[in-house]
Formats: sequence, C-alpha cells, structure tokens
Amino acid sequence: MAGGLWLNSPVGLGANSRVLRRGCRNVLVVVPFMVAGIRLMDVLALLESDHRVVVMFTVAPARNGAVCHGAEEFVRAQGGLLLPWQQAVQCEFDLVLAASETAVEQLHGQVMLLPHGAGAVPSRLRARSSGPAAGPAHGLDRGSLVHRGRLVPAALPLTHRDELAILRESCPEAVPVAVVAGDVCFDRLVTSVPWRSAYRRALGVRPDQKLVVLTSTWQPESVLGTHPDLLDRLVRELPRTQYRVAAVLHPNIWGVHGAWQVQAWLADCLREGLLLLPPEEGWRAALVSADAIIGDHGSVTSYGAAIGCPVMLTASGREGFLRPGSLADVVRQEAAHLCTDMPLTPQMEEIANGHHSCRQKMVSALITSVPGQAAGILRRTMYRLLDLPEPGRAPTNAPVPLPVPVGCRGGLAIEEVG
Repeated sequence: MAGGLWLNSPVGLGANSRVLRRGCRNVLVVVPFMVAGIRLMDVLALLESDHRVVVMFTVAPARNGAVCHGAEEFVRAQGGLLLPWQQAVQCEFDLVLAASETAVEQLHGQVMLLPHGAGAVPSRLRARSSGPAAGPAHGLDRGSLVHRGRLVPAALPLTHRDELAILRESCPEAVPVAVVAGDVCFDRLVTSVPWRSAYRRALGVRPDQKLVVLTSTWQPESVLGTHPDLLDRLVRELPRTQYRVAAVLHPNIWGVHGAWQVQAWLADCLREGLLLLPPEEGWRAALVSADAIIGDHGSVTSYGAAIGCPVMLTASGREGFLRPGSLADVVRQEAAHLCTDMPLTPQMEEIANGHHSCRQKMVSALITSVPGQAAGILRRTMYRLLDLPEPGRAPTNAPVPLPVPVGCRGGLAIEEVG
C-alpha cells in the first residue's frame, strides 16, 4: 500500500457512516512478520461468529523502519482488512492482539501480548540479532514489556506456570496482567492426532510407507543452514517405495528469501517427490503424519516430540546457544542424533521403528501446564478486555486442515473427510 494513503475502515473519522453495524468493538491484529500472524490466526478463531466484533490487521515495522517480506502478503491471503501502519497508530482500538512486542507501544488500545513460538521464554539464550557479546534475554524481560516506564501489555498470556516465576524476577510489575493460558497451537495439534490417516492420504503417503519430516528453523545454525544438502540426500538415499520425505521450513526462511528462492533451492528435491509444506499451514498435519522427524532447536521439532514422534537432531555447528533446561535443551538431551557422515537409510529405519522416542509426557508438560484449556482461557481474557460477555457456545480446538504441499492444488477441509 502506497505511503500516505488512508483506508476507509471501521475506525477513525466518519467510521459510523460506513460500517455495517455501529457500536462494535474494534480489534487490531499486529503482524510484524509472518510467524506472528500465523500464531494469531488460532487466537482469532475464538472471535468468529461474533457480530459485536470487527477485526482489522496492520503490518508493524521494525525499529529501523524495515518491514518483513511476506507479512502483508500473509494478511491479504487471509482476506484481512489491512490498515497502513501510519493510520493504525493514529486510531484507537478496543483490543490489540500481538505475538511480538515489535512496535506495539506505538498503538492505542489494550494490548494482549502472546508468544509466537513454544513458550514466552525462547530456548535460545540470546536474541539472534543481538550478537555473541550480548547477555541472556527472553520475551519476559522488562525491556520487552515496559516502554518509558509504562507497562505495555494489558494481558500477558503465558504457556506455563514456571514462566510466572521468571516474570516475577525479570519484570514484577507485569505479574498482575499475566495469565497462565497454555498453548492454543499445541492444543490444536493434539486435537488433530486422531486425523492422522486423513492427513497422510492428503499427502499421498501410502499405508506401507514411512513419512520422514525434516523441519528447519532459520539462520545459520539451523538444519538447512548447517546441512544444506540434507534434503537432497534424503530424497536420493531413502528407497522411494518405502519412504516419503516432507519439509517444514520456518516462515522466516520464506520471508527473508522469498518463495521463488526457496523453491529454486529445492527444485531437484521437488522433482524427486519432496513434499514441501507452505509456511502458513500444513506443518501441524505433517507432524501428525510423521513416522520420524529430523530437526533442530526450533519449536516445530519440540512440538513433534511432544506428540510422541521419534526425533533425530542434527549438529548445529554452534554449541552453548541454548538456555540450560529449556524446551529445546531437554529435547536435545532426549533425542537421537543424526550422523550426516554415515548412510541415512539405516538411521531412518532405526528411528522410524520407534527405537529413539523422546519422553512424550515430559516434553509436552514443558510446553503447557494447562493442556487443552488455552482456547477457553484466551477467549475469556479477550472478552474481559473487550468488556463484552462471552458467547454462549463453548470454545473448541478444531483439528487443523488437510495439508496442501507447495505445487498441489485443491484440498478439503478436515470436516469433509469421512
């Protein structure tokens, strides 16, 4: 959207003359990068069918004014009304939903600030952009929650009770607005497990085949950052009659490099039958479908371990960057380790037969301390901030939709599968 243009929207001067209904509560969804928007879609589902609520989106810039490629495209793909940032900061909203602290202090409205990964305290000891000399930091630091002496979030959902103790030490003034809500993304993943057969059929995986899912986070210490040829080796070395290979890449890989580049890098693999999941959705269905996961310290690997899938980790090329005792650190201690200088097929046979499973209950207990309850707690929190009574229907955790790999067309909603 060209700079300086304003959008006729449900907020601002003259809004009452153009809206369908007057008196609705206005909700702004902040999408500084694609992964934050993806995480918030599970939360937005809790506001569906409520004609008292109007939802808008905006793309927040980083401190240097830069915007992330893919964020605006993501909002438009959802069909969201996209407000220019310069307009959003001059309007007032009843609720601001954010999954990153990026620029939210500039907005006017009650902010509900959620994590955009597994937990509010990332497994990485230091922020990726801070450099090796920086001290430990996490999403519950005072610097992330307080701006010029003002506490920014009006509600701070946490995934685990243990995060409350961290918050008391790092930013005690935020404790009164904190609520242990659990992980709505993980709850939907668990709800989807009974649909495993439907997801595998949608991916074209036969009952007699094993599905190996490679999941890579972003930046140089990720799976594909340290082993760029690993997907090529998997599709070449694993017997095609016995295995299918899928790839789940962090949305920031797509956002930084673009879809053309990602598919160009993997063109040979795609011709050999690689199932490449798009960044928006499909990764949870792939985890449910998997017989083995090859991963790194990213949240997706931990989610896979938490639903009981056998996990193998690759060497990161960098030691000491994980927070001791964190989710990824525990998965690292529990998982098998892939030897990239040895043949892959024997290693895949061993893990796909279940010889190296993480302790599922231990991992899942680190992700959420209120399993299955996130939808109810988050909806209750949002309606409290909106000053509206909750809808009468009970919130539900819907199974995720059928996966549609890149290059495939069509796909059914999960409800349509018998």
